[in-house]
Amino acid sequence: MTENTFPVYSADAIVNFYRTEVLTGQEAKHFTKSDLSPAPKPETVQTLYMRVLHLLYRFRPECHSMVPLLENIQYPAYYEGTTAIMSVYIRMQQFLPMCMVYDFSLNDLLAPKKQRTLVVLSAIMNFLHFRKQRMEIMLEKQAKFRADMDRLQAYTKGNLEAEKKIEKLMIIPPEQQAEADELAAALSDLQAKTMHECQEVNVKNDSIAEWKSNIAEKTQKLAQMKVDITSLKEDIVKLKSQIVESPEELKSQMERMRENVKNIKNSIEETDERVVELQSMVQNLSQTEAEIQQMYNLLQDLESSMNNAKKQQEEHQDLMARYEKKQKELKNLCVEENQLKRALAMKLDKKSKQNIRRQKKREMKEQHVQDVLGHCNQIHQKREEMAERIQEITGETQQLKAKIQSLRDVCSEETRRAQVLYDSLSTSMDELHRRIQMYAADLKHDVVKMSANF
Repeated sequence: MTENTFPVYSADAIVNFYRTEVLTGQEAKHFTKSDLSPAPKPETVQTLYMRVLHLLYRFRPECHSMVPLLENIQYPAYYEGTTAIMSVYIRMQQFLPMCMVYDFSLNDLLAPKKQRTLVVLSAIMNFLHFRKQRMEIMLEKQAKFRADMDRLQAYTKGNLEAEKKIEKLMIIPPEQQAEADELAAALSDLQAKTMHECQEVNVKNDSIAEWKSNIAEKTQKLAQMKVDITSLKEDIVKLKSQIVESPEELKSQMERMRENVKNIKNSIEETDERVVELQSMVQNLSQTEAEIQQMYNLLQDLESSMNNAKKQQEEHQDLMARYEKKQKELKNLCVEENQLKRALAMKLDKKSKQNIRRQKKREMKEQHVQDVLGHCNQIHQKREEMAERIQEITGETQQLKAKIQSLRDVCSEETRRAQVLYDSLSTSMDELHRRIQMYAADLKHDVVKMSANF
């Protein structure tokens, strides 16, 4: 663990965090910096690990001391001291890899060192911070999901109300059906009349345009004729200055001038008649314009009514489009709702199954705990009986020791006596052996003498 992927906190920060977030009651009050430095206390470190496991996995500290009831375990009372430590060690080995600590050993529980303990507690502290942040995010997502579900219900309710309103608007009541038919027939007649009047107005506008063009041509011709008259007057003045006193030429010129004057008068009369006709046509045109203005007003009213009808139709189309859009959104929301309901049902089913399993496990654990407690009570009773037997055996042993001591004293006295007797016997035996040797020597000497005599 030379390189850590998490920050290593100081002892003060670790103490403050575990006192506020992990420990409770008297344990939090009694937990101080002296429990971690300079030398961590094994009992305090083990208590911290037990509380962390209880916080994360709901594994109570007293459950670590329970021994499984196996028939092939002899003297289970001997396992009570090591069971809690081994249970904490096994579960911390399973938990600490999630905190990026992979080399947790039994020595960290039995003889913890300061720096190593601070590193492990910092890893657990970092994991608890991460767990708290994830839980806040999950709570926010749950609240958002609930708000979305409420909004979906509100949208569904609004769509249903809108559908009912649209159905009411689309359905004509029976008492208004005749009036609606009459209005539709009147509207169709009005449209036909409007189209006919529009055609007539177009025809009159074409005729007015032709009249205006004719009037412009006539005014142009009149102006041209006036110019010709002025030019003729000038020519007459010039001709008067060039008059020849010949009577024949004068007569011929006078006759030509008279013919020209007659022609001019005739053209002026025709022009006046045409002007009168044009004035009457202009009066008729003004009357026609008034009628056209009335028709135009009627057409404007009709156009406004048609615009209103068109707006209503557009609004209706817009409402239909919005209705279709809402229908699609409603379908999508219904699909999402069904998916969410399925997911929720699956989650609820899974949760109910998990609750049933947890309940069964809890009941099994409680039964197991009851059995273990009963077995523990039996073990305690056996222990008390064994303790009484041990006391009895100890008393008997002491009595036996006293008897053995007395027997040892008697034996030592007998041994002393036997030693004295042995010493006396050994001296007498030595004396006997010496005498026997002397007798054997004498006998041998006599045998030698006898053999010499023979």
